[in-house]
Amino acid sequence: MAGVSQKEDEPITQINVTPLVDVCLVLVIIFMAVAPMAVTLGIKVLETRRSNAEGKASVDENVNIRITTDGAITVNGTKTDGVTFRGVLSSALASSKDKMVIVTADATNKVGIVVEVLDASKQAGALKLAVMKADMKAEGEGG
Repeated sequence: MAGVSQKEDEPITQINVTPLVDVCLVLVIIFMAVAPMAVTLGIKVLETRRSNAEGKASVDENVNIRITTDGAITVNGTKTDGVTFRGVLSSALASSKDKMVIVTADATNKVGIVVEVLDASKQAGALKLAVMKADMKAEGEGG
C-alpha cells in the first residue's frame, strides 16, 4: 500500500480484500437476477372455509371437487377415476359461469393429489381456484 513501507525480507501481513469484495458483488448481482424468477412461479389459490361459501348466489354454479381419504375424486357429486377425471372436469367447467373450482380435502389427504387436481383444473380452463378443508362432522355422517 502507498502509506506503509515494508522491507524486502519481511513477510506480507496485510490482507488484500479486493478479491473478496469482487466475489461478493458478483454474488449479489446473481441473486438480484434470479430472485424475480423464483417469486413468480406457483399457482394462486384462494383459501376459504365452508362458512364463506354459504349464502352466495353462485355457489351452485362452481365446480366442486371432493377428494376422499382413500384418494377417490368426485366432481360435482360424480365419482371419477384417473381416466375420466379431465373430461368430467372440462364439461363441468364449460357449464360453470365464473369458472371457479373449489377443491375440498381433509388433513389426511396427500398434498400431491391435491396439487395434481389443482393443476388439472388450471389446465382445463379454471380461472379461480379455492381450497377448502373438509368438515369432520360431514365426513363422519356421509361415510
